[in-house]
Amino acid sequence: MKKKAFLVLLVLTSLLLGSCGTQESTEVNLYAWSEYVPQALLDGFTEETGIKVNYDAYSSNEELLAKLQAGASGYDVIIPSDYVVTIMINQDMLEEMDMSQVDNFKNIGSDFKGLEYDPENKYTVPYQWGTSCLVVNTEKVTRPITKWADLWDPEFAGQVVLLDDEREVIGMVLEVLGYDKNTTDEAQLEEAKVKMLELMPNVRLFDSDSPKTALLAGAVSLGMTWNGEAAIAHGENPAIDYVLPEEGCTIWVDNLAIPKGAPHKDAALKLIDYILRPEASAMITQEFPYSNPNEAGIAELETVAPDIYEAYINFSATNPSAEELDRTALIKDVGEATAIYDRIWTEVKGGE
Repeated sequence: MKKKAFLVLLVLTSLLLGSCGTQESTEVNLYAWSEYVPQALLDGFTEETGIKVNYDAYSSNEELLAKLQAGASGYDVIIPSDYVVTIMINQDMLEEMDMSQVDNFKNIGSDFKGLEYDPENKYTVPYQWGTSCLVVNTEKVTRPITKWADLWDPEFAGQVVLLDDEREVIGMVLEVLGYDKNTTDEAQLEEAKVKMLELMPNVRLFDSDSPKTALLAGAVSLGMTWNGEAAIAHGENPAIDYVLPEEGCTIWVDNLAIPKGAPHKDAALKLIDYILRPEASAMITQEFPYSNPNEAGIAELETVAPDIYEAYINFSATNPSAEELDRTALIKDVGEATAIYDRIWTEVKGGE
């Protein structure tokens, strides 16, 4: 009789655990930009939680979007830029985030909360932000470079590096022509195609993974890069300068998000909360010095790495002035006109 009662109790306990609890994940799959998340941060997360992080990388927002739209599954945390967040929300590709599990969201500065692409922060939290501007090796280019239009000068044949990013590059060409970088006007876009073709003899390579490499090696003299890449290059060679062009440039915000159907959502929330810790955020800026929306992380950086903090604060690539920020604009979802951008990008690069 006692044995039967024990078995009944065991079954009831098992049913109760099965209905009221779930097994915690032991791994989390991160799909993010290359050279963007410090391995030491991921190792620290694993050491503390026992959750293994599998890190897969992409080189552009379009690559991320295309892979997920094609049905790639298994990812738990992604880092899309602002305009891609808009697309993903509209296509029901993101999980709503349980912010009660992301206590460290409080560390994000108020200027980076409630942004237009996710006004209630239902789906995203900011990771890093920055600009995409001119970069110049002043040892090789002695005359002042102040605008995107300077890239077309014949003296720079084969000396230009551009980001391998269609919205950044086509947007830059549109700005040179005096147009909105988010235009959907087909005539303006066709004009941009012709203008971009005129630039191609000067373009040595397209590189979004590490455009600083060609600059530091002396293979190129100037071009377009992310602000964090410019900061790293400037740290290695102070002659490499960052210029916010007269025509303006992109300001962007990259965000932590959870794709729909993530298999390890519990671990995803833990990883996101961990990344927003001050010490983790400071680690990110030490290794990948883009602009940081985490106010507690910047304060931590001043304490643990004062030299890096000073470089961050005093370099316009990472800490642009209000006047410089007035000349920036977000890339936005252009809807059906995306197909035109895609076509132009393919046609121009097809002849590189």
